[in-house]
Amino acid sequence: MITSSEFRINNMFFLQLKVIAVDGRLRVIFEDSINFDKDLPEFGTQGGVYMHDDRLSVSSPVLMWIKQHGSVYWKEGASSVLQNLSPVLPLHQSLKNCFSLSNSPVWMDSSTAAQCKSLEKKAGGAQKLADITGSRAYEVRAVREDRREGDQEDYFLKESIREKVWNPLCLDACAPQLGKKLGQPVPSSKILGLISPYYTERFGFNPACKIVAFTGDNPASLAGMRLSEGDIAISLGTSDTLFLWIKEPNPALEGHIFCNPVDSQAFMALLCYKNGSLMREKIRDELALGSWEEFSKALESTAAGNGGKVGFYFDVREITPGAVGIHRFDAHNTPTFPKEVEIRALIEGQFMAKRIHAEKLVPTTKILATGGASHNKAILQILSDVFSVPVYTIDTANSACLGSAYRAIHGKTTRRDSKHWKDLQPVFTLTTIITSPCCSVSRSHDCYLPTSQPASNQQSQ
Repeated sequence: MITSSEFRINNMFFLQLKVIAVDGRLRVIFEDSINFDKDLPEFGTQGGVYMHDDRLSVSSPVLMWIKQHGSVYWKEGASSVLQNLSPVLPLHQSLKNCFSLSNSPVWMDSSTAAQCKSLEKKAGGAQKLADITGSRAYEVRAVREDRREGDQEDYFLKESIREKVWNPLCLDACAPQLGKKLGQPVPSSKILGLISPYYTERFGFNPACKIVAFTGDNPASLAGMRLSEGDIAISLGTSDTLFLWIKEPNPALEGHIFCNPVDSQAFMALLCYKNGSLMREKIRDELALGSWEEFSKALESTAAGNGGKVGFYFDVREITPGAVGIHRFDAHNTPTFPKEVEIRALIEGQFMAKRIHAEKLVPTTKILATGGASHNKAILQILSDVFSVPVYTIDTANSACLGSAYRAIHGKTTRRDSKHWKDLQPVFTLTTIITSPCCSVSRSHDCYLPTSQPASNQQSQ
């Protein structure tokens, strides 16, 4: 039963569905999660997804997660079903015939290069599209084409980032009369209406519970971590993301500019990397007996800079840069590394790539880390070493859930300006995990950054 002083929010990173409850004083009182692979084995996913033979197409069974963080194709008549849900039936049974695709593409999908090129061409080029929407056409943001379904179309929908309305050029590139189906975008603090009777009758929600407009998991993390100017948040999850609060959008060919989830006059910048925890877990399983403790010991047994051995590891095609495979560098073109060296090369390579891109966005004063890997002090030590700034964490690693709970309270208030948003939140006790490294450690990474380009490496696999 949800009382009036509690707010719950679900968030899904494909490995699992998470939930957090906070009380009226914004204290976390409950956390839980469902692991798709372990708790729902009947769907047969790995990492919550199906990786197809081409290593580009990645999908997930819609009924496993029901409209969470993926591309969903509704059939005609689905809205009528939603308006008449039976509280006797679980949601997946009621909606099983409402989707055009039973397995839909997810953010890891890289099979839409042709559609992305077409959209950029229609917009006048990649930079022109970025100027309009906040980013060029990334495969991760596009939807697989299937003309046979009639009302399915090709592209991730693009919004004019400054005007905050759907862009006519991009709508026309996607499907005829698409704007009528979508409706107009609204601020993320807008109250959309009251909760469905389905949830009040089946789960006991208060009928007066109001529904606030949704936002994505990364904007929700920005809300949960209370960033200040000069701060960079790095979420070390299934994918790794780097994001920050900005005042003016200056779109580039790398990364994304989004609307700010709590301040309608501000924006957020984001860089996303597909090969995050899934890549770290793969190397852990192969070289550290599947143990994070052994993984950390390997990191701590090797020196910063790794003796000149650098690696970049892409199990699936990366977003930035658009590379795939394992790429190793050293002075002798060594084809393989010892396991301890390989583990450090993985972590240092991931963080050096992030630093290269982050320095183009804003001078870094400190890093706030979240996500599953933010519990690993050995990993955070390397993060601090590479960026040469302090690294902080918050009390919960589930910043997206926490930020969404805060946004629910924000949406309920009558004042929705950014000043009141900050007043609403508790003062986080930022626990310093790692202090700024010494100059010699920082220099051990600096010397590699200008030449760390995987595409030029011949020792790849």
